[in-house]
Amino acid sequence: MPSKSISADFPFESKYIEIKESKIHYVDEGAGDPILFLHGNPTSSYLWRNIIPYLTPHGRCIALDLIGMGKSDKPDIDYRFVDHAGYVEGFIEQMELANITLVVHDWGSALGFNYAMRHESNIKALAFLEAILRPVKWDSFPRDFKIGFKLFRTPLIGWLMIVGMNMFVEQILPKAIVRPLTDAEKNRYREPYKSLKARKPLWRWPNEIPIEGEPADVTAAVQWYCQKLQASELPKILFYAHPGGIITAAMVEWCQQNLKNLKTVDIGPGIHYLQEDNPHLIGSELAQWYRGLDG
Repeated sequence: MPSKSISADFPFESKYIEIKESKIHYVDEGAGDPILFLHGNPTSSYLWRNIIPYLTPHGRCIALDLIGMGKSDKPDIDYRFVDHAGYVEGFIEQMELANITLVVHDWGSALGFNYAMRHESNIKALAFLEAILRPVKWDSFPRDFKIGFKLFRTPLIGWLMIVGMNMFVEQILPKAIVRPLTDAEKNRYREPYKSLKARKPLWRWPNEIPIEGEPADVTAAVQWYCQKLQASELPKILFYAHPGGIITAAMVEWCQQNLKNLKTVDIGPGIHYLQEDNPHLIGSELAQWYRGLDG
């Protein structure tokens, strides 16, 4: 069982697979039915490092780096939601993953839900935290982040802030974690985005958030999977924190009222990157829930 300290180490072997002529980096630990971990912005498979060891006794834990992120290749593409969705689906198909349990966060949740509701027969269960469950309005943003995200979506200014100043890695990430990150952890998150060119995916993501109908295609995709999720009988588990970022108390209540076969777990203090605040509770509760799926 992992130690209770939050480790900066990433003790997993790096593997690569070619999808659409680009290499996708992933780790693959354990055996059994696949448990696929999907991260969001501006993180990578590194986010799951303290949680994966809890699940490896029970299943095949696979954590990939989204295209353009982490150690995956950074091709010259737009990095829109639809682009990422194509790479994720290609990864699942090429790896021949079946009966998948998805463990998803941030944009990884949107990508995971989108895949799951289109291929529900290939999904065993859904675990999610700080997830994109439905389109949002500006009023739902925490006050501290509302101004920043409006600026991120402003042409030129957003590019300067995210690409020029690397604000998503240097400011948004640490401010959305309750505990202070160590220098080793900060450097791990900085590593993939040292060049200006490498930060394009980090800039694109906040511009893809479905806020008050824009962008229209992402809004439509999220609305669609939101409706499908409410009808789905798949086992689900939601981890939430206080005050939370995307998943506030009101959103937890919405999930409890609208999602079937749902377990909820309060992890205590946390904002957005809950895996960095309380990974051991998340890991142990996730393992217990997962063991019960076949019971």
